[in-house]
Amino acid sequence: MLIPLTRKTFENLVPAVATGPQYVYCWGKFPVLLLRLLVSIVGVTVILLLGGFLGEGFGFIRFLLGIVTGLYWLWGPVLWASLKNLECRKFPYSGFWQGEVVDVYVTEELIGKEETVNERGELVIVENRERRLNLVVGDESGFTSRLQVPLKRNYQAIAVGDLAEMVVMSNRGDLGRISKTSDIYIPNHNIWVSDYPLLLHEAFVDVSRRLNARHWDEQVEPERDRPSRDRYEAPERGGAIELSRRPRRSSRRPSADW
Repeated sequence: MLIPLTRKTFENLVPAVATGPQYVYCWGKFPVLLLRLLVSIVGVTVILLLGGFLGEGFGFIRFLLGIVTGLYWLWGPVLWASLKNLECRKFPYSGFWQGEVVDVYVTEELIGKEETVNERGELVIVENRERRLNLVVGDESGFTSRLQVPLKRNYQAIAVGDLAEMVVMSNRGDLGRISKTSDIYIPNHNIWVSDYPLLLHEAFVDVSRRLNARHWDEQVEPERDRPSRDRYEAPERGGAIELSRRPRRSSRRPSADW
């Protein structure tokens, strides 16, 4: 199921300014924090040096620039998260997509290399690997999308056949070509699968409920106009009346070792 979203709804789902979870994501690990601190120190040093050449007339401007640059280590994550949101908000068209989990498996990915010296004084390259979840979702039209994220324990509940929902973005009004996708919501288990938390979760769940309710009503309404005999005989013919496009749950579990 793919339902176009209005611009207002899309902007309510993807905030312009960084949210708390987005700020935490862009805060990064200790090396990233050190890099921001270094930028702040170098920036303040440059401003002080330039202030000596410009004279006292630019004291107030120098003070403001010094405060902003010196606190870059603190407000930097807001900037980078907002830029990530802006990259998605630039797409003119979006839609609510609903399908199912096609495959789910775990892989080990190389995330970096470090050079170190062992006890013999020899240079050794150490590979840093991380276990990641690969989630493949698809629908009846043949559209598939794969999302790879760091592995979390609650992902164990996800199984092939589970319902999957997300927001898709496109440059085409008919959404015929998907350019970008959001984090994925698994309503069967109330689980969000994401690397960067793009969507406002509560707002998306509300949109999901309203659109599913409308889709349910659209499926049920034609059945009310049919003779009652058809309604009762349909299941006996093997054509059970489908009130929604919710895929059947599969008993298959991920084969990877969690």
